[in-house]
This record gives sequence, C-alpha cells and structure tokens, in this order.
Amino acid sequence: MSILIESLSKHYGDQKAVDNISLDIAEKGVVGFLGPNGAGKSTTMKMLTCFIPPTSGTAVVCGYSILEDPIEVRKNVGYLPENNPLYKDMYVREYLNYIADIYKIGNKTKKVNDVIEMTGLAPEIRKLIGQLSKGYKQRVGLAQALLHDPEVLILDEPTSGLDPNQLSEIRQLIRDLGKEKTLILSSHIMQEVQAVCDRVIIINKGEIVADDPIESLNRNAGLVLRVRFKSLTDSTRLHAIPGVEKVESVGAHEFLIHSNSNDINEAIFQFAKKHDQTLLIMQDESKQLEEVFKQLTRN
Repeated sequence: MSILIESLSKHYGDQKAVDNISLDIAEKGVVGFLGPNGAGKSTTMKMLTCFIPPTSGTAVVCGYSILEDPIEVRKNVGYLPENNPLYKDMYVREYLNYIADIYKIGNKTKKVNDVIEMTGLAPEIRKLIGQLSKGYKQRVGLAQALLHDPEVLILDEPTSGLDPNQLSEIRQLIRDLGKEKTLILSSHIMQEVQAVCDRVIIINKGEIVADDPIESLNRNAGLVLRVRFKSLTDSTRLHAIPGVEKVESVGAHEFLIHSNSNDINEAIFQFAKKHDQTLLIMQDESKQLEEVFKQLTRN
C-alpha cells in the first residue's frame, strides 16, 4: 500500500476535525476524497503531508511513518494545497528552479523543462507568477508538486480557476499520472471526480461514510430519467411501470422517473405504446455521485 492510515484523529479542543479514520490506498490510481466544507478533508491531507501532527493514530506513506519519518514522507509526496502558496515576485522558471534546488534535484534543467511541458506552462514562463491568471497559477502549483517525481500526489481542488480547455488538459494529465502514481484528489466538482477517479472516499463530520469504487457508488444511486409525453398528465400510471421507484412532475406532461432498473428505458417505451402516448423526450438526468454525496452528508 502507498498509504496506510490507522485510527487517525485530529482534535481542536472538543471539536473532532478528523475522528478515528482508517484507510488503505493502493500504489496506483486516482482516489477522489470528497466531503462538505468542514468535513475534515484538508485536515486529513495536511496530516498525510506532515504539515500538522495528528492528535492520535498514525499513517504510513510509501513505507514511512508521518510521526517517525516526516522528512522521508515529504520526499515521496507532492502536495498542491487548496490555497496555492506561491512567490508572486518570481518568474515561473525561476520559481521552479528554486523548488528544484530545495529538493536537491539532479539534472535540474531537464526536470524543470519536463514539468513545464507536462503542465502546459510554456506560454507563460517569461511572466512573474503574480501576473498569471488563477488557472496558470494552479498549473505552477501542480508543476512544483510534480518536480521531485513523487510516488504520491495529494491535490486539493487542483482545477480551481481553469477554463474549459485547460480543465480538459489537466484532467487528462491527472488520469495519465494515475497510471503510474497514487493520487488523492479533493474536489467539489462531481463531474471532475466522475471523469478521473477510480475510487471515491467520502468524509463527513470527520468520519468516513463511504469508500467504494466509483462504479459501485453510481449503481447504488440509481437512474433518473426525464420524460415528456405529448398529452399524459396523470403521473399515477407511471408508478405502475416495473422498476419505477419515484415519479416527480416537473412541468406540463413532463416527469422525472427514478429507478434502479437497467431496463427502465424499454419499460417506458412499452408504457407509451400500451397507453397510446407519444413520447417526446427521454433523457438521462442522473447525477449519480452527486446524489450519493447528498444522501451521505445531509444533516
């Protein structure tokens, strides 16, 4: 295991920011780490990167204890915090060279060039960091996290401030990195987690409330179909369709149908045919991970 967490807790007085969590995270892949604000995500990530000590419990990262070998842990971890701290009066390449010197990286010029290319920073390297857009500042933060080629990457809201084109590029980079490294990705953007993560861990009020492959979480959430008929107004007949669990009326002749059946589309077609109804729209409105997140973190 790249990361083994055992009974890890962080308390601030009577407040339990992280409450006795245990996890095994494998050597490769992208793990989504989700939770509402104040749930304990950032606190957990700060403990794993040795920025703050735990109140109790421990974690082992790449074979090194966060309590006994914090320097070795930091050598093996790349961290992009949510509030990306950068030296704004330095140029991009100057800053990355400075970080490379801190890590005592050999062949510094090549490594810096590699991360500049990997993160798409080439068009902006002649600018001061303070002159960059928020999206490019995020890229600089990601570049410094990658510079020492860590085994584990911990990324807290890595795509904050990116435009749609940049977002696509960074998502692809995260997917590619997940083939070789262990990535923990914290994000409030459910589509992003759906797009890049193999596994999802959800934390709420300092406790782990879900830990599953993303396919399992999606299956548990069920399907939501938006359907519109030409003339149907009585939703009660829709409840009789096999596999229908809930029907919501959302407009004239329009309904949201909740189901856990993979055959629900065919069943709705058969319903329309049987009752001589013209089916104008049937589209998937499922927000599967989002629904699971709401169910597990709702007060």
